[in-house]
Amino acid sequence: MRFTEARALHRRMMLVEARAKYEEALAAWEHPELRLYLGRLLRSIGLPLLAYENLRLALRWGPGTLEPEKEQEARATIRALMESELAAIEIRCDEPGAAVLLDGKPWFIGPGTERRMVTPGEHIVMVKRDGYSTIVKPILVIAGREASGQLARRVDTVVAPPPWPRWIPWAVLGAGAALGAAGGGLMWSGEADRGNQGGDDVAIGAFIAGGAIAVTGTVLLLMNRPQAYRIHDRGEVKVELRPIASLGTGGLSARLVF
Repeated sequence: MRFTEARALHRRMMLVEARAKYEEALAAWEHPELRLYLGRLLRSIGLPLLAYENLRLALRWGPGTLEPEKEQEARATIRALMESELAAIEIRCDEPGAAVLLDGKPWFIGPGTERRMVTPGEHIVMVKRDGYSTIVKPILVIAGREASGQLARRVDTVVAPPPWPRWIPWAVLGAGAALGAAGGGLMWSGEADRGNQGGDDVAIGAFIAGGAIAVTGTVLLLMNRPQAYRIHDRGEVKVELRPIASLGTGGLSARLVF
């Protein structure tokens, strides 16, 4: 019933109403011929991507599900859409756990390769993974053309070498400890000789100076640890355009290398 109504509305060029009826019919009954008719309609109202998707669905059951002339029409229309009204994006991501988004919507999780037809114009490919800075790449695709390139990025945390040679803080700490020990020894010796006031002053001074130097060495040890900092690596992409027909299905081919 809905199919008959949709066909009648389509013939009368009441396209908005016909589209709604086709979609109602498909929700109740998935049929390749319905997909073909809806694909025709969607292309006629300037929605080539939706037309392509419905025509692909019309062919997904394989040869023989449509009449030969209708199957030929669906294939010819798909080819015409790819050559003059659509472009393709293909992304390869080798990094496990990396989330790839297209135009802000989740696409797939790496590793893997996915391909999608898109309308001509600018599209945003985004890649996210914990421990890495996010790649955000605007990519311009042209109808009937393929853009191929490579996205490359690195981990966004870098460990810098310590500011001083490792032996310096240890040498300062050792000198302080030695001076403090010497001061302590003099103080202990002064206990045996109460009459040497000058010796007591030297012992106390050496003990205090040794402690101060030892503290300085400890601080230097803490400051001399390797430092980690973030870099803002957004990756690079070089894009080459060529006719999509030269590669059959074609598309934007980009390899994500982490």
